[in-house]
Formats: sequence, structure tokens, C-alpha cells
Amino acid sequence: MIDIIAGARPNFMKIAPLIKELRKRKKFKYRLIHTGQHFDSNMSKAFFDDLKLPKPDIHFKITGKTHSEQTGQIMNAYEKVLKKNSPSLVVVVGDVNSTLAASIVAKKMQVKVAHVEAGLRSKDFTMPEEINRILTDSISDFFFTTTKLASENLINSGFKKKNIFHVGNLMIDSLKQSIKNFENPKLLKKYNLEEKDFLILTIHRPNNVDNKKNFNNLLHKISKAAKGKKIIFPIHPRSKKNLSNLQVFSKNLKILNPLPYNEFIFLLSKSKGVLTDSGGITEESSYLNIPCITLRDNTERPETEALGTNFLIGSNPSQKNLKNSLDLMFSGNWKSKNKIPKWDGQTAERICNVLDKLIL
Repeated sequence: MIDIIAGARPNFMKIAPLIKELRKRKKFKYRLIHTGQHFDSNMSKAFFDDLKLPKPDIHFKITGKTHSEQTGQIMNAYEKVLKKNSPSLVVVVGDVNSTLAASIVAKKMQVKVAHVEAGLRSKDFTMPEEINRILTDSISDFFFTTTKLASENLINSGFKKKNIFHVGNLMIDSLKQSIKNFENPKLLKKYNLEEKDFLILTIHRPNNVDNKKNFNNLLHKISKAAKGKKIIFPIHPRSKKNLSNLQVFSKNLKILNPLPYNEFIFLLSKSKGVLTDSGGITEESSYLNIPCITLRDNTERPETEALGTNFLIGSNPSQKNLKNSLDLMFSGNWKSKNKIPKWDGQTAERICNVLDKLIL
């Protein structure tokens, strides 16, 4: 039996195609364990519905607010599960607290761990995700990577090549499988939007939103540089909390609750471009050939810059840099995507082929 651990929005998009493939191969037995790390219904239930994920076999409903509370509560809950019924392999995905917590418990209870999306590195230790990635990789037994560079990062860190598998990107599997659900012209009408004449904004990382004054200034700078174009901002619960005491005067900034997966991807595909601090959205926009400005100083996904449509502008860009970047986007001269190896919608199949050998 395999345990598949998920708890946050990016996890759901990665496990959906994997579970679909596992269900096709009836010899696999698995448990889907939802830690509850993203407790907001718009960040969790809506994604289960959109991605046609089965109801979790186990749901921890974790309520911890801080990183330590979340990690500790997940570890405590998962240890109880493993004491009753231990699997032969635990599959963790991404770089959230759920990923690290389940990995630690599994290893201490002598259960092998497979890390999906292993080997990503930003080299920025102010990011909780970077700490989670490195610690999870350090105790994992098997590594599924999205790119050759991620595999090289692991090899250079001393991990054995035979345990590293360059399989591609599960996010792209979800994207390709959901394309048929994208057409929803009512959404454009709902928000009074013209195709290719509006922007998407997503910001949630601590260094962008935790300082309320800086967060407010960043929103004003973006709004001004957008030259009146409408900006759709589906707000993350963390950002919403830190926006509560701010006054955003920009008429072109429309703040929404988090959107279901299909709605967000539809709007992204119809937008002029996106400004974000999300790693996953840089992958999605690159695949869809949508211009992407990343409000970060570094990225663990350099292939989205080298081969995709992503461009890093920094977490505290000047008004001039924002204006120049958006002017280039509006001019239609933004760089186009190139093919990224194995980002082809067949990653789940490759992973299951490897799991088949590992389990046997």
C-alpha cells in the first residue's frame, strides 16, 4: 500500500493526475491523506471538486496557524495512523509543511519515502519552502524530479543516481487534463473583462505581504504601472489577513476570494499577463505562453525563465522597473515559451512505471 500525502493547493494539482493513473492500474492500493493544511474551502474543497479528486481516506483537519504548530500537529496525527497500519511507501509532493512532517514521521517509523518534485533549489533560506525541500530531500529514499537541473542538484548533493528519476511535471499533467474545462465565457462577463486586456495578480509570500506598509506600497505601484488595465487579484488567506487594515484606492484592482482551479486557469489563459510570487503559476503561465512577471529575487524553477515566459523583477521592484516590464508586456514583444523536456502531460504515467518497479 502507498500513502499519498497532500495538504495545500499546489499538492492537490500534483496528486490529481497521479491518483487518476494509480486508479487505472488496479494492482496499486493507496490511501489519500489530506492533512488539512489549507483549511479554507476555496483553497481545498473547490480544488477537490475541480480536479475530480476522490474523497480523502483520512483527513486530519489540522488547525495550527504557525509553521511549528502545523508541522507538529501533522506529525502527531500521522504517527497515530502509521502505528495502526503502515504502508510500504509514502509519497510526498512539493515543499509545504505537510511534505516535511509526513516525511519525518515515515522515516522514523522505517517507512520509505518518495519525494515528488525533488531537487528544486532557490538557495533562499528566508523561504520556509526552501527549508522544507532540503530537509525532505535529505531523508527521502527516492526522488522524482521535474527537470534535469533538479536531478543534477541531487546528484551534486551526494544522492545516488539510481534513486533519482527525471519524470517531468505533474502540474502540466493537471493543466492538460483540465484544458477541456477552460471555456467559460461567463467568467469574463462576470468581471466585465475583455480577453487579453486584463492582468492577473497573486501574492502570498511572507516577504511580500507580512509587512503591511510594504504590501500596500507594492499594490499601489502595480496598479499605477498597469495604466488603468483591470487587475484580478484572487487573494490568498495570508494576504487577506494582512490587507485587512490597509486602504487600497486603486479602482483597477479587483480583489476576489481564491478561485477554483478551472476558473483561475481559464482567466490566466485569457489574460494579457500575470504578476505573481508563486512558483507553480510560473510553470502554468509558461506552458500556456502567458507573459509572467515574478515578484521575487530568486526562483527554484529557473527553467521557467530560461525556456518559459517568466521574468524575475524582485520582491521590491521600483516603479520604473514595474513600468518598463509591463510596457514590454503590453507591447506584445514578450518572449515566447520553448519546449521544456518531459512537460508533456505524461508525468503520472512515468511515476507509476517507477512505482511499479519499486513496490515489486
